[in-house]
Amino acid sequence: MVVIFVPKESAAGETRVAAVPETVKGMLKLGLSVQVERGAGKAAGFPDGDYEAAGATLVDAAARSAADMVLGIQTPPPDVCTQQKPGSLLVCTLMPGLSLPSIKALRDGKVSAVGLEFMPRITRAQKMDILSSQATCGGYQAVLLAAVHLPKMFPLMMTAAGTITPARVLVLGAGVAGLQAISTAKKLGAIVEANDIRPAVKEQVESLGGKFVDTGTPPEAETKGGYARETSEEFAKKQREILTSHITQADVLITTALIPGRKAPVLVTAEMRKGMKPGSVIVDMAAGAGGNVEGSVAGQRVVVDGVTILGDANLPAQVGADASRMYARNVLAFLGEFVKAGEVKFDLQNEILNAVTIVHDGQVRHEPTAKSLAAQGS
Repeated sequence: MVVIFVPKESAAGETRVAAVPETVKGMLKLGLSVQVERGAGKAAGFPDGDYEAAGATLVDAAARSAADMVLGIQTPPPDVCTQQKPGSLLVCTLMPGLSLPSIKALRDGKVSAVGLEFMPRITRAQKMDILSSQATCGGYQAVLLAAVHLPKMFPLMMTAAGTITPARVLVLGAGVAGLQAISTAKKLGAIVEANDIRPAVKEQVESLGGKFVDTGTPPEAETKGGYARETSEEFAKKQREILTSHITQADVLITTALIPGRKAPVLVTAEMRKGMKPGSVIVDMAAGAGGNVEGSVAGQRVVVDGVTILGDANLPAQVGADASRMYARNVLAFLGEFVKAGEVKFDLQNEILNAVTIVHDGQVRHEPTAKSLAAQGS
């Protein structure tokens, strides 16, 4: 029988877990045997007893070495990667360009590795899309963080002590995270504006009650997968000029722009930010990828000219219970793509498996990562 191992995440601040009791039951129905490291779900609110009740076996970390498949959230460090047996499979968020030592260890150990963030944007794979599920959590939490740090309330209030005007929120980037941020901010009573270089999202922004800030559309603004492309410096300059007046009026600025596999584009320069009122809050959701805002620091809260800039690099982990549920459901749907009646049929002719498999049979299949390792002589 194929043995699944679910580890306790070791990264600082990581509360999520790759399987929850609900999805353990689903894996058992696929004919798999499930082992969960003791304490794996504790930080997300899933006690060991719930995993046992669902049919999992509780084990220690050493069980990784005998497992046929390991399900995780973040890329394990190199020394942990070497613990997996040859021919086994690692399923997690790989971020190969930022995890070269781990990718090398997996390659050399003949361990196959799947990066779920490379899931193709096709209809069949929607239920496996961890980027969308986790971005939903992140967009929601970004607004709550801003509300906590903003020294005023979000909604309009008519009180005996006078009228309290609503907060103004500007969201840059209207992908999944941005749209969720718009929705959450509106529910809290804020006046919301949003900008994106893709014209198709204007209707989505307005359907959620936001006002679309049009900065024009560059040629080929969108990839075939539906992601925003990196724009030219000329267009970026024009975009910044238009956005500056909106940024100076905002009490809260939330930036969400990411380019897959690339450093995040700088949308807000220090000069643009200087116009914001003291007490204003910026949440840079791209801080972990270099940042959309000059001055943001990944994992830190900084105050510049009275403006608080939050660079939390793992917002989904701050709502670990639901983020874990959504991630785990994505993973279960993915397993259903190649596990039938307890047998693993990992066929790279499958469009989904081909897209997400980064390491297989001692080879790095992700070309940019393979080139980076070759450049290092690895």
